[in-house]
Amino acid sequence: MNALLFPGQGSQVVGMGSEFYQKYEIVKKIFKEADDTLNYPISKLILEGPADKLQLTMNTQPAILTVSYSIFKVLKDEFGLDLKSFKYFAGHSLGEYSALVCANSLTFKDSLYLLHERGKSMQEAVPVGEGSMIAVLGMKTSEIQSLLNLNKEKNSICEIANDNADGQVIISGEKKSVESFKILLKEKKIKSIQLNVSAPFHCSLMKPAAIAMEKKINSTKFMNPSHKIINNVTAKSEDNLEIIKKLLIDQIFSTVKWRESIIEMSENGVKNFIEIGPGKVLIGMVKRTIKDVNCFSINTIADIKNLIDEFKK
Repeated sequence: MNALLFPGQGSQVVGMGSEFYQKYEIVKKIFKEADDTLNYPISKLILEGPADKLQLTMNTQPAILTVSYSIFKVLKDEFGLDLKSFKYFAGHSLGEYSALVCANSLTFKDSLYLLHERGKSMQEAVPVGEGSMIAVLGMKTSEIQSLLNLNKEKNSICEIANDNADGQVIISGEKKSVESFKILLKEKKIKSIQLNVSAPFHCSLMKPAAIAMEKKINSTKFMNPSHKIINNVTAKSEDNLEIIKKLLIDQIFSTVKWRESIIEMSENGVKNFIEIGPGKVLIGMVKRTIKDVNCFSINTIADIKNLIDEFKK
């Protein structure tokens, strides 16, 4: 049993997808559709940069979708990958949109629009410099939650944003609250790393962004997905389209339950996890969480050929 995984923010790099763009007409068409839909040359940002513009959340999110979808289409249409053996599609944060597009639940065009708006709304929800995110290493989620409860100040926001993998949890919230939590971690000799992000994602501070996106998501047409989509909020699959929409809205201010999503897929028979899109972040998380599974990362044409060879064995 197989699962396709789609990366989120942080995997972007200038030049991602360029090999596919140069070789395949279908990818050129996808990049052009992205430019036409967004009314600006996002393809140029993806292929040439500059990096600081690509890093802007409203650009990063549709850019990663564009590259992930392009690689998926090459894998499916040019190499004829049989998707019947795939039980689940799952994406990390914005990657959930990539999963929905590749499962024919959402059109590429609609998803580009939603992600551009989502990126803008998330960026505008909190003034620059007022939020912060850190990665906490080597601890269980339950242990971190106990520390957060211990350190909680009245009306302050410092929450688990991403439960990524065993020993890797992301904290998000108000700058002063996160700084206070960092001091507590240091006192307990627990390692944390400051993240270079433009806003405190996936915490209560993002509720204004969720409100801004609610009408846009609800007024977009969704179709029944061809594969089960594991969502970030519950780490389960949902069939009801209204619930899928609601979970995309809630996802903006909720914990990304990625570790639980991987465990859910593994417990339901998935033995091969294939990450499609820029970077190898998700596969690293799978390896830290589940043993005795096969992991593949598709970034190049050579990666696709290796995957097809493996599947022939």
